[in-house]
Amino acid sequence: MPLTIGIPKEIYAGEKRIASVPDVVEKLIKLGFAVSVETGAGDGANFADQTYSAVGAKIVGSAAELWSGADMVFKVRAPTTDEVAMMKPGLTLISFIWPAQNPDLMQQLAARKVTVLAIDSLPRTLSRAQKMDALTSMAGITGYRAVIEAANQFGRFFNGQITAAGKIPPAKVFVAGAGVAGLAALGTAVSLGAIVRANDTRAEVADQVKSMGGEFVKVDYEEEGSGGGGYAKVMSEGFQAAQRAMYAQQAKDVDIIITTALIPGKPAPKLITAEMVQSMKPGSVIVDLAGEQGGNCELTVPGEVVVRHGVTIVGYTDLPSRLSKQSSTLYATNLLRLTEELCKTKDGLINVNMEDEAIRGLTVIKDGEITWPPPAPKPPATPPQAAKAAVPMPEKKSAHGHGPGEPMPAGKLAVVFGIGAALFWLIGAFAPAAFLGHFTVFVLACFVGYMVVWNVTPALHTPLMSVTNAISSIIAIGALVQIAPPLSGVLNRPDDWIRGLAFVGIVLTTINMFGGFAVTRRMLAMFRK
Repeated sequence: MPLTIGIPKEIYAGEKRIASVPDVVEKLIKLGFAVSVETGAGDGANFADQTYSAVGAKIVGSAAELWSGADMVFKVRAPTTDEVAMMKPGLTLISFIWPAQNPDLMQQLAARKVTVLAIDSLPRTLSRAQKMDALTSMAGITGYRAVIEAANQFGRFFNGQITAAGKIPPAKVFVAGAGVAGLAALGTAVSLGAIVRANDTRAEVADQVKSMGGEFVKVDYEEEGSGGGGYAKVMSEGFQAAQRAMYAQQAKDVDIIITTALIPGKPAPKLITAEMVQSMKPGSVIVDLAGEQGGNCELTVPGEVVVRHGVTIVGYTDLPSRLSKQSSTLYATNLLRLTEELCKTKDGLINVNMEDEAIRGLTVIKDGEITWPPPAPKPPATPPQAAKAAVPMPEKKSAHGHGPGEPMPAGKLAVVFGIGAALFWLIGAFAPAAFLGHFTVFVLACFVGYMVVWNVTPALHTPLMSVTNAISSIIAIGALVQIAPPLSGVLNRPDDWIRGLAFVGIVLTTINMFGGFAVTRRMLAMFRK
C-alpha cells in the first residue's frame, strides 16, 4: 500500500517556510505517494490550501490528524516535544535535526521508534548528493538576504555615483567566511556596485572570490583551514591572533561587515570584538549570519537588530524565512530528489538503504536505534600499480640525426652549407641568367621554410601559428624578389617605390613572425607550473 507523506504547519516562532510546494507535491503523487497537508501550512509562503488540493493533495484540519495519518513527514524545523509526542512508531521523518546540537531531541525521537533522516547531515562531498543539499540551498538564500538587510540599514547607495549634487563613493563591504552564504553575499554586493573584500581560512576559495569580482584578503599566517566535508576547521591560536589583527584593520576601513563563519557541532567563533565595533565608522552595519549559533560578533543579539557605538548589528536568525516562497521551493525540490533516491521503484514505497553512502549519512535514527554519527567515508579505491615502471620511449630522430625542433649540429650544418655553396657556384657558372634568378628564389624559400618550420619548438606548432607562418613566408619571399635589383641594372622611380614597399613588407612580416612566437610562448608559459 502506498505511503502517505504528511506536511505539517511549522510552529516555530516566525517560521514561514513549508516543506513542500504544490508543484513538488504533484511530482510526489506521480511517484505513487499520497500527500496530506495541514490546513494553513503554506500561508506564510503564499501557497493557499486550494493550490495543494488542486494538484491532488488532501487538506487535513489539525496537526494531530496529520501526524496520526502520515507514514512519512516532511518538515523544515526540528520537531518540538509536542510534535514528537504525536509521532507513531515506524514513522519516517525528514527534516533539519542538527543531531550534534540536540542530543535530548535525538533520545526523544529514538524512544518513539521512528526513522529520522536529518537533511543537515548529508555528506556534502558526494557529487550525487548536491541535488539533495538543502544546506547549500538555504545558505545561498541567506547570503543574498543578508546583503538586502544590510542595504536596508545602510544610509547610502552601494554603488558610487557622480551627480549634480556631488560625488557618492561606493560602499565597502567585507565578508568574513567565503562559503556558500559568503559567496552569495559577495556576488549580491558586487552586483549592487559595492567594493567587496572577503576572507576565509580555506585558501582554495581565493580564486572563487576573485572570479566573482571580489578581493581576497589573506591572513598573514600560513595554515591550512579546510576541515573536510566542505567546512572550515578550528584554527590555531597563532592564526586566530593574525586573523583578529586583519579583521581589526578591515573594521576601521569598511562600511558593512557580513559574517558567515560556522563550524559544525561547535558554537560560532567570535570574529568581531567589541573593540572592533567601536572602531567602525558611525552608520556602519554588521550582519551576523551566525546569530542562531551565538553569533560571530560579541555584541550580536540573536533575532534582533541593535545599535552599539553607532553601528547597527543585525542578528536575524530567520533570513531564509524572509524569502519564504523561494526558500520553500528550493527546499521542497531537495526533498523531492531525496525521495526519488528512497523510492527508485516509483511505487509509493521507500527503502532506507544503509549501504548507500548518501542515505547512510542522512539516517541519524533507524527504527528507534541511533545511528549517528555515521562511519567515516570509505577512501576512494586506488588504481593497481603497474608491475614495473614504463620504459620511456626514445625520441625519434630524423634522417639528419636530430629530432624536430632541435638545431642541427654545427659540423653537419657547415658541411650542408659547403655543399650547397658549391652547387650554387656550379649552377651560376653554367646556367642562364634567368634561371639563376628563379633558382635564387627557390633556395631562399627552402631556407625560410627550414628556419620557420624545422627549427621551431614542436609546442609552438599550433594551427594558428602554422597558418601565420605560411602566409608570412609567402610575403617575405615575394618581398625579397621585389627588393632584388633588376637584371638590367637600370634603376627608375617606379622600381624604387616597389622596393620601398617590399622593404616595409619584410619589416612588418618579421615583426609578425617574431611577435607570434613571443605571444605563443607566453600563452604556453601560463600552463606550466
